[in-house]
Amino acid sequence: MGRTSDARDRLLAAALDRIWSQSYGSISVDQICESAGVKKGSFYHFFASKEDLAVAAFEQHWQRDIQPIVDRVFHPDRTPIERLEGWCQAIYEEQKQRFAERGHVPGCPFASLGSEVGTWNERLRRKVEDLLERGLFQLERALRDGQRDGSLVVADPAARARALHDMALGAMLRAKVENDPEVLRGLRAQVLDLVRAPQRVGET
Repeated sequence: MGRTSDARDRLLAAALDRIWSQSYGSISVDQICESAGVKKGSFYHFFASKEDLAVAAFEQHWQRDIQPIVDRVFHPDRTPIERLEGWCQAIYEEQKQRFAERGHVPGCPFASLGSEVGTWNERLRRKVEDLLERGLFQLERALRDGQRDGSLVVADPAARARALHDMALGAMLRAKVENDPEVLRGLRAQVLDLVRAPQRVGET
C-alpha cells in the first residue's frame, strides 16, 4: 500500500512541476512518468488521462502548499495591513525560491495553465477559475476588516479584492517575462498605496 500511495504522489508532484515549469501541451504522459520514476502502466492505474492527472495535481497543490500559506498569512489575529503585506511577501518568496531552484520565474501556476488551455479545454479552464477564486475570499475579508477599523480606505471590498488579485497576477506575469523575481518586491507598496488610509498629522 505504501508503494502504491507513493507512486501516485510522485506522479502528482511530477505533473505539477513539469506543467508549471514548461506547459501542459508540451509534456506527455511518458515524460511525466519518467520524471516520477513510475511505469506508464501504473499511471493508468491512478489516472485515466493527463487531464485527470493535471486536475488532481493542481488541487493537491492548493490543498498541500497554498492553503496553509493562506491560513497563516490571513489569520484574523493579524491586522488587515499585516495580512496584505504577508500576502505580497508570500508571493515574492515563492517566486524567488522557484527562481533559485530552476533558474527561471514560473509565474502563477494556475494563471499559466488557464491562459494556455482556456480556449480549448473547458474542464481545465473551470478548474483554474475555481482555484483562482478561492484566494479572493480571504483577500476580500482583509479589506472588509480594514474598512471597519479605519486602517484601509475601500469603498467596495469585493471589487477592490479582485483588482488587487489581478494586479498580483500581472506582477507575476511581468516577473516571469523578465525572469526576475525582484520585480515582485514592488508589489507590497503598490497594493498598500491603493488601500491604506492616509495618516493623520501627528501619527507615526
